[in-house]
Amino acid sequence: MSVKSAMRAAARRLVLSLVPEGSAASRAELTALADRLGVMELNVKAFGYELARRLTEALPVPPRTEPRHVGLRWKPSTQDDIESAWARHWIAELGTPIIYHRKIWELAYVLQAIWEGGHIAPGARGLGFGCGVEPIASYLASQGVAATVTDQPQERARAAGWVATNQHAGALDQAFHPHLVERAEFDRLVRWEAVDMNAIPPSLRGYDFCWSICAMEHLGSIDKGLAFVERAMEVLRPGGLAVHTTEFDIRPDGPTWDNAGTVLFQRAHLERLASRLRSAGHRVAELDFDIGDKPLDRFIDVPPWTHEMPAELARWMGEPLHLKIAIGGFVMTCFGLIAVKGGDVSAAAGPLQGP
Repeated sequence: MSVKSAMRAAARRLVLSLVPEGSAASRAELTALADRLGVMELNVKAFGYELARRLTEALPVPPRTEPRHVGLRWKPSTQDDIESAWARHWIAELGTPIIYHRKIWELAYVLQAIWEGGHIAPGARGLGFGCGVEPIASYLASQGVAATVTDQPQERARAAGWVATNQHAGALDQAFHPHLVERAEFDRLVRWEAVDMNAIPPSLRGYDFCWSICAMEHLGSIDKGLAFVERAMEVLRPGGLAVHTTEFDIRPDGPTWDNAGTVLFQRAHLERLASRLRSAGHRVAELDFDIGDKPLDRFIDVPPWTHEMPAELARWMGEPLHLKIAIGGFVMTCFGLIAVKGGDVSAAAGPLQGP
């Protein structure tokens, strides 16, 4: 069966499954509608990806980039951010091409927050949650920063499907990115530990900073995700920095995904979290819920995703490029949040040597 025929058949089955036998609705009309749905989805994706590619080509080549303080806020990913000098610096530092993708934004956001906190420096010590195969630890090691990278135990990751999709760091090797750091330096400064984010062990304490990238939405519920952020402050020394990114439902309230393998946080949830962190004595960055007004801020990608497509179709569509996606009727993007642990900073121990 051809790619086109397979997609048409799948869309047809989906639409017709919603219509009971003997319905007054014309099954022939619904079949015709189903045949068009797959093509309409591909049209949306094709034009959005082409727009992103052309905007990338039009970006001026930056001079030698340098980090700069911007006073990062709690905020969603936007086209302006990808085009900003601060994000382009970290993208260049990671040796990654500049593309319009929310996952690239997350990496830049986390590094910008850690740098603004003064922790990308030899002797600093960080803890990453749910790290998967992300390059953050390798980059930090290249700067002399010690890191403990964590992920859920292998058996849980396999059951959840993370191992099959290559998003789980079951061994330290998967967190090593040779284009960023020499292996000897990586082995000296980075260690891996299995950690359940719903039950952070008390042995993990005294870090200068901690981070997570799109992990807190996979803990079973919205409440568990919010509780994780509060608990994660315990791993920090006074004055230590926490930076997390997560999935964000752009609607401020109303129905959303909860109590599932992936949940979606909304403005009301994040405002409540910020208030709780402040009440606990922590400092919280300013909240900004502006989702952007440029063309790629308004492009909403739709299924099927690249890994769900036949290889021939995936190659034809090209690299997925998007800042917002729609799943199950919800429109989401990535959102970053930053907090600094309260307490007597002057009495805190200095950065420890080694993870």
